[in-house]
Amino acid sequence: METATVDTRELKIVRDPKVYLVGRQSVSSEEIARFLTDEEVTWQTDTEVGAERLAEIAGRVCYMSYGKGRKTNEEFLSHIIEVGHGSVLEHGVWSFLITGASRSFTHELIRHRHFSYSQLSQRYVDESDSDFIEPDVIANDPAMHAAWCEAVNAARKAYDVLVTGLEAKFTDVPEKTLRRKMARQAARSVLPNATETKIFVTGNARALRHFIELRGSEHAEIEIRKVAVEVLKIMQKEAPNMFADYRLEPLPDGTFATRTDHPKI
Repeated sequence: METATVDTRELKIVRDPKVYLVGRQSVSSEEIARFLTDEEVTWQTDTEVGAERLAEIAGRVCYMSYGKGRKTNEEFLSHIIEVGHGSVLEHGVWSFLITGASRSFTHELIRHRHFSYSQLSQRYVDESDSDFIEPDVIANDPAMHAAWCEAVNAARKAYDVLVTGLEAKFTDVPEKTLRRKMARQAARSVLPNATETKIFVTGNARALRHFIELRGSEHAEIEIRKVAVEVLKIMQKEAPNMFADYRLEPLPDGTFATRTDHPKI
């Protein structure tokens, strides 16, 4: 009689996402100087942040106000935010890598149409040893945690069985890589939304503000709110003149929500 194989792999659980700022804009000082010379105007700014410089340049070109009016970048961009001239903020762009997040999270994230995305492919990547994202509200209850672990373990066991069986089934496909892809793309149907994923996101300052405002709200789902809070912390260091009006407010569950007096910019 055959002995049943026991799955001894440890269930790898993640509860908090990670956000990495991996790209920011640079500015061509030479071309800016050439433009100013050609237009016979002078202009200086006090910020070294590329996106903040570009937003100021863009805002000033609307009225050709170089060398006039508000002197500092902070004064200029604060006015832009106060009057709701949000299109100026679209010229500042950043790229992020988000890991330790669930497929539930990315299903919500991609509704933000002004971001650009590149996400881990379950067709090509083997998910047999994936991490899984457990919501805090489940993790904090022993009975619910046990039920969650049981469900996730059952799903990953089914995934393994399906991948192995389907690879053996596709004997008429000579290429091994193609057989694996065909097996994984079918087997992924049993993976839960809790499966960890990685996603590369690029967005401009206006889109980031919109994301932080909506998803940082206390009414937002907790996982995506955690990401929104991390993005805000990064952006307040990266481009303070564009995000200084936001503040973090503690919530009863120990997490934070975002607030601003200038919504819908």
